[in-house]
Order: sequence, then structure tokens, then C-alpha cells
Amino acid sequence: MANRSIVSISSYSHEKIQYLLDMACEMEAHPNRKILEGKVVATLFFEPSTRTRLSFETAANRLGARVIGFADPKATSSTKGETLKDTIKMVSNYADVIVMRHKLEGAALYASEMTDTPIINAGDGANLHPSQTMLDLYSIYKTQGTLENLNIYMVGDLKYGRTVHSLLMSLSSYNPTFHFIAPKELEMPQEYKTFCRQNGVKFIEQTDFTAETIADADIIYMTRVQRERFTDLMEYERVKDAYILRKSMLKDCRPNMKILHPLPRVNEIERDIDDSPHAYYFEQAGNGLFAREALICDVLGITLNDLRNDKTIIP
Repeated sequence: MANRSIVSISSYSHEKIQYLLDMACEMEAHPNRKILEGKVVATLFFEPSTRTRLSFETAANRLGARVIGFADPKATSSTKGETLKDTIKMVSNYADVIVMRHKLEGAALYASEMTDTPIINAGDGANLHPSQTMLDLYSIYKTQGTLENLNIYMVGDLKYGRTVHSLLMSLSSYNPTFHFIAPKELEMPQEYKTFCRQNGVKFIEQTDFTAETIADADIIYMTRVQRERFTDLMEYERVKDAYILRKSMLKDCRPNMKILHPLPRVNEIERDIDDSPHAYYFEQAGNGLFAREALICDVLGITLNDLRNDKTIIP
């Protein structure tokens, strides 16, 4: 069987994206199954994570698989000098799927070239985060009814935010209008702006973040300024509170507008917004379970038709 690794979903066709959205919808209807009974999912988190790791492990457990792996690289042989290649080849002997997060950009692609066991990229440095993108797409689709022709506002850390990089690439063929709102130090990297220009993707860069600025948004995608990505802590202190979404800023928003955030949140969204009908970030996190169940099944060659005819569903 060809390697079915998911390193990025930016090149996926509309048909493939819709197929995965339909799989996630089927998982949401019936999240508990034994369709992966006898399978082993390895979660290798060389970088800290809470939501991504727990949702992948929950997804595997709810589908009947067993989970092995680690959440702290200090407890692994990498501290003894074992290379990533050797770790991947070793774990491939034990697992049917490897879910991996790593601090180095390109680590997931490299791992996928070292083994025939499918690799699911759970985030590689400031590069890409395809499983987060899949749950983001599912959240947008559920709340807007479409992925087409939307005004997408990306706010905060657009330089290091791998979630916005992945989402930009995946939505680029759906005729969006992107609004990049960030301080100069954290603006969207040039490579992504060049991609937009070369592919006719509309985008507007701005530094103002006011009620008037966001009035036409369908989706506001807030991001945390990531302290762990900075080598200069003085620079971090200068930009960490650059943009804070306040309830008063929502007065002119469209009724359909939803606020997304990959979490964890620090102070970029005021707590009193949590009860607003525009807030969707906790539901977004919940959608991660269904999206990741779909991705695990897809890399194992389990089809949407298999899911719809599955006799192992647990009521």
C-alpha cells in the first residue's frame, strides 16, 4: 500500500476536502466504534501539547485502537543521542499509524520518507498543522454552510502561527478574502503573501483592530502570540498584547460571524466573550475529535462507505 501520510493538506482537492468533511460529520454522528480494534496508534510528541495530543489519543481510543507513545521527549532515547530517523524506524515496528509533533520545520516530511507506516503531522515548528486545519475547515463549514467566498480575518501572530499558515493554504482555492491583522514584527511571512499574489488570492494587510475593521468578517481567527517562538524576549514583551478582542468590538459584526482560536488562549480574547453567540472556539476544539478520527481512518484506508456500513458502532 502506498504511503498515506498526512504532512500537509494544502494540496488536497475540493473533492478530497469535502470527503474528509463528510467523514468528520459521520464521526460526529457516531464517534464511538470498534472499527480500529487490533490497531496501534503511536503519539510521538517531541514538543508539548495538550489539545492535539489528547484529542488524537481520545480519537484512537474511541475507535477501538490502542495508544502508545510519549508526551515528553526527555523520557525517550533522544536524550541519549538517538536520531529522529532511528526513533521513527523503531516505532514503526510497533504501530500502524504514527502521530508526530516536532519543533523542527520539515520533521514530519522527513519522518514520512523514513517509513511506510503513515505519519500524521501534528505540527512541525512554525510550519504546518494539518489536523488543526481539518478541524478548522470543519468548524467553518458547520457554521457558515460553505467554504466558498468568505471573509477570513487572521489576527495576532501570523509570523509563527502554523495554524494560520495551514488554513491559508487550504482555503486559498475557495475564493476567500483574507485580512491579515498583525504588528509589523508578526506579519504574515512573505512566502505566503507571494503565494497569494501568484494565485490570485485576495488579501488585505492592516494593523488597525477595531469594531469597524472587523465588521465584514465571516470568521475571525484569533491567535496567541507564542512566547516559545521568540529568541528575543524584549520583542515578545513589545507585541504580546498587541491585539485583544473585546466584547464592545462585536457590536457591528455580521450575525453569522464566528470567532475561532486554536487555543490555548492567554488574554487575546476577553473572557466575557465566551458567552457570546459569536464565540465558537470551545466547540472548535471539540470538533478536533471528529476531524482526527476521520484522518486516522483515512490514512489506514478506511473509507467513508466503510464508516457508513460499520457494524461496530457503540450507541
